[in-house]
Amino acid sequence: MAEPVDVPIDDEGIRLGQFLKLANLIESGSEAKTVIASGLVRVNDEVELRRGRQLQIGDVVTLAGHQARVSV
Repeated sequence: MAEPVDVPIDDEGIRLGQFLKLANLIESGSEAKTVIASGLVRVNDEVELRRGRQLQIGDVVTLAGHQARVSV
């Protein structure tokens, strides 16, 4: 798998649903709910089912073979 793309955020943390949209991994918030509930999203290589999961700098999110890393 390719290296994760760095996606800068403005704060120290961001919710998973928001980050998926910011990283252009999904089109909408409703799509976030669907892919997360379906177990398709991984955070740091573990399946994550909570849309409100707080991500920190350095966390890597994977969806459909695409990876994005939370950065500053």
